[in-house]
Amino acid sequence: MSATAEKAAKPKVTIIEAIAKAYHDAFADDPKVITLGEDLADPEGGGIAKITKGLSTSFGDDRVRSTPISEQAIMGAAIGASLAGYKPVAEIMLMNFTTVAMDMIVNHAAKLRFMSGGQTSVPIVIRTMTGLGFGSGGQHCDYLEAWFAHTPGIKVCAASTPEDAYGLLRAAIEDPDPVIFIENLPTYRVPMAFELPASDHRVPLGKAAVQREGSDVTVVSYARMAVQARAAAEQATAEGISVEVVDLRTIAPWDRETVLASARKTGRVIVVHEAVKEHGAGAEIAAVINEELFGGLKKPVKRLGGAFSAVPYSRPLENAYAPDADRILAAIKDIVS
Repeated sequence: MSATAEKAAKPKVTIIEAIAKAYHDAFADDPKVITLGEDLADPEGGGIAKITKGLSTSFGDDRVRSTPISEQAIMGAAIGASLAGYKPVAEIMLMNFTTVAMDMIVNHAAKLRFMSGGQTSVPIVIRTMTGLGFGSGGQHCDYLEAWFAHTPGIKVCAASTPEDAYGLLRAAIEDPDPVIFIENLPTYRVPMAFELPASDHRVPLGKAAVQREGSDVTVVSYARMAVQARAAAEQATAEGISVEVVDLRTIAPWDRETVLASARKTGRVIVVHEAVKEHGAGAEIAAVINEELFGGLKKPVKRLGGAFSAVPYSRPLENAYAPDADRILAAIKDIVS
């Protein structure tokens, strides 16, 4: 059976289902795993996306805590619980709201290992949602991964498939350091031809996936832009262009070896993210590729990202704000021309 036929034969599941299963399996495997955030327990509805629905009924209100609307308090409680031996998964409902808790995240969670000389670890996961597509405006759908990737002591990951969402979350919960787990709202409920993994499935943090092999150009991305990159690659193939798609999965630390190997093979690289292009994660990736492969590329590394602006509320402006499959395809055609 071909890879395409094999994928088509798989059942279609959503990222929401994958994250919910990862939660349930982690809770079943380890009594030290707890979660806290706004409205997560069953009496409050199981969270805004219903991901934790049924969890408090199955495992108890002492392990699934609904909190007041206070991001500082959520993070402070999670850090304290981690220091007492628990493995908290803290939900900050939307990524913009992590700014309210930046002191706790950056000055405490990220630094306690350093400041204790390695004697203290902070094994927390910070789940947070974001993404364009709902007309939510400038304060609800920013990608802020570069802020956290720039902070020593924090790992940052973002999945584009249900299998990866499951594997990354399980690995993040088991990691001894703070992990920002970014979830994309527009892809949450989109059925994808991926299986829900077995409970032993893990995606190692820091390991990218070559989701599609090609020889003409490499597209490096993550989260929803990896979905868009796969769509653009399909269109490019129909026009005779061979595109390799590398999904980082983990933004910090990112998989330099896989990216550089692909860049060395194709000689052309496009880095795509939904976050603002200026000073984004793509700039770091482009700089490293240039440093390591200077003189060996066929074209300069191209970056695509969001406009240097607050995310617009207007739907037409929102559609114009960030890359999509058509713009990625145009960049592919330009770089191979």
